[in-house]
Amino acid sequence: MADPKGFLKYERVEPPKRPKAHRAEDWREVYADLEPAERDQQVRTQATRCMDCGIPFCHSAGSGCPLGNLIPEWNDLVRRGDWAAASDRLHATNNFPEFTGKLCPAPCEAGCTLSISPLSGGPVAIKRVEATIAEKSWELGLAQPQVAEVASGQRVAVVGSGPAGLAAAQQLTRAGHDVTVFERDDRLGGLLRYGIPEFKMEKKHLDQRLAQLKKEGTQFVTGCEVGVDITVEELRARYDAVVLAVGALRGRDDTTTAGRELAGIHLAMEHLVPANKQCEGDGPSPVHAHGKHVVIIGGGDTGADSYGTAIRQGAASVTQLDQYPMPPSTRDDDRSPWPTWPYVLRTYPAHEEGGERKFGVAVRRFVGDENGHVRAIELQQVKVVKDPETGRREVVPVSDEIEEIPADLVLFAIGFEGVEHMRLLDDLGISLTRRGTISCGPDWQTEAPGVFVCGDAHRGASLVVWAIAEGRSVAHAVDAYLTGASDLPAPVHPTALPLAVV
Repeated sequence: MADPKGFLKYERVEPPKRPKAHRAEDWREVYADLEPAERDQQVRTQATRCMDCGIPFCHSAGSGCPLGNLIPEWNDLVRRGDWAAASDRLHATNNFPEFTGKLCPAPCEAGCTLSISPLSGGPVAIKRVEATIAEKSWELGLAQPQVAEVASGQRVAVVGSGPAGLAAAQQLTRAGHDVTVFERDDRLGGLLRYGIPEFKMEKKHLDQRLAQLKKEGTQFVTGCEVGVDITVEELRARYDAVVLAVGALRGRDDTTTAGRELAGIHLAMEHLVPANKQCEGDGPSPVHAHGKHVVIIGGGDTGADSYGTAIRQGAASVTQLDQYPMPPSTRDDDRSPWPTWPYVLRTYPAHEEGGERKFGVAVRRFVGDENGHVRAIELQQVKVVKDPETGRREVVPVSDEIEEIPADLVLFAIGFEGVEHMRLLDDLGISLTRRGTISCGPDWQTEAPGVFVCGDAHRGASLVVWAIAEGRSVAHAVDAYLTGASDLPAPVHPTALPLAVV
């Protein structure tokens, strides 16, 4: 039985970070390494704040965790120091808790009952507890490979090795199927490898989990673009089912602003991917921030990733632009009532390390030098107006005043438009939706028979926790397709949406 007064006895305590000056000089993770005994005691105290409330919105797919993580259960197990049982309950719903514990923005905490009132001291530190359970799982040797006892004789191809593809592959391998994951990059992991900076998640955690998958029997092929290096005809002949987990990597651009053609203006992924490759030992990045005035357009996760990367590369200055006004510091119950995802100012660790953010501004034009390279940006104060009938948003200037700021490197981090156009989809006869995604039926099957879809390719660019949830669900659907029934869990339905965006 959880302690119903735990939140009254203990305050929420964030995990300690390394000193700003130190962490900005290397690529190690932001958070400090505590001695195991100290870490465990702190986290057990934080888990004690969980009340095991009657209706735990934290593990509801609509308002909390899409995976349906049994959060009150493993919080209580951690409180009691039963790390083995906590690991078992966590891994029952989540293949990769070290990924979500480090990368997920924690909608579970927004749905926590203690988020209703600021007088409660804030939500339970669910993300910190989850990350620590994952660490303990490896430290205690609990994350062992699970090899299927009986082989099904069925072969499955998974296209893409991001979190959705890896989750689907692991579930299907454990169900006894012969699974091969195809990755067009030279290394495995998708955006986990090349999109997420090292300071957010060191790649040793990804490599550790990949080693587990390989020991379980999942096979991997890198440097292979399906549809080109292996044709659709060959794919169909070799495999009984195909899972498309190709992501939604088509970056959104702004081709209308004057001066966009100038050199030195890039999409954010053109900066992040080579920076991550450099961390892997592949040589200098061609899009480097050293000594440059960096301007990042866009206020979300990708923008923050570029922000921290630019600082570590030695940028002369870093400025992040957001066309929306600065959000409030606390939840507005009228705009985003509990348990929905709150509209609040989100400050990432990178923002503490230097640079500045500007809100309510938009680029009027890019200014170039005599060599055709960007040297400055003209900014104008704006507001975003939404048409009540069409829902379309328009950015409207609210002042004639123009501000010019220096800019040697400009990065667009304004989202993604969907799945990249690829020969694979053309040859399978699969068309994209108006949102740039791949549609499917209630069984996760696309318009191509025997071809399934999950993750960002299906729902658009989203959270790592949704990718894993959809990977697990599509594994259930593929298993049932191949064998007639499935005991694999299916945490979400293809039509599932977070309550916050319904």
